[in-house]
Amino acid sequence: MKIKLIAKLIKFEHTIFALPFAYLGAVMAAGGVPAWRKVFWITLAMVGARSAAMAWNRLVDWQIDAANPRTSERILPQNLLDKGEVVIFIILAVALLLISAWQLNPLAFRLSPLALFFLIFYSYTKRFTWLCHLFLGLTIGLAPIGSWIGVTGEIALAALILGLGVMFWVAGFDIIYAIQDYEFDKEYGLYSIPVKFGPAKALRIAVSFHIITFLALVGVGLYLQLSWLYAVGVIIVGVLLLVEHSLVKQDFEKIKFAFFNINSVVSITVFVFSVLDYLLL
Repeated sequence: MKIKLIAKLIKFEHTIFALPFAYLGAVMAAGGVPAWRKVFWITLAMVGARSAAMAWNRLVDWQIDAANPRTSERILPQNLLDKGEVVIFIILAVALLLISAWQLNPLAFRLSPLALFFLIFYSYTKRFTWLCHLFLGLTIGLAPIGSWIGVTGEIALAALILGLGVMFWVAGFDIIYAIQDYEFDKEYGLYSIPVKFGPAKALRIAVSFHIITFLALVGVGLYLQLSWLYAVGVIIVGVLLLVEHSLVKQDFEKIKFAFFNINSVVSITVFVFSVLDYLLL
């Protein structure tokens, strides 16, 4: 029962947003399928990082979640888990991240505290800046950079471009998601791009962010001299993002559908077509 509650607390299914891009960074770094040992520790590092970040976010935001009608039925506002249990879980998740980084290589381990800082810090940003979406994007954008470092022990320009693309992709769909809480955030004194600029202009900003994502994916393909298969994947991603914005612009009730269904397909599409590119061409 506790395990199910923890999984629900951290929305484990949302790992699908970041994990394919982490694997993509590893594939691009290796120029193909990386060693299975690397894949194993990268997977554990990602699970530890994301689990710690989400649990911490739920812990520090439980009072905000309790006050918001949309989130009032989450695990902590309903007192379904003891906060001490959540703290223990966070400690274990952080330990998993650090051990996994240590197993990968020295640079990955030395940089893991920096990743941990952003994992914790981004939860506080909506309390003081409307740039909070970019901090979340940066945090998740570290995934492909970290996995690249995990494979090669080095930082590369291609990894930074890919991380930039992920950063603006996440920030863009987080802006769309935040529109749901526009009225509540404004009344509660929280910061977001929808609160700062209004929902309509926020959507336009989200569009510009996703254009940056598309250009970054194109840039990575050109820099690494990937073939037409990768290009097909990027074109599909561009179409998916257009569909996402079209749906949301027509009806804000479709935000949840766009958030999970379309964005999960985006990350998987880039990963699959990139792997096929390396394996077949």
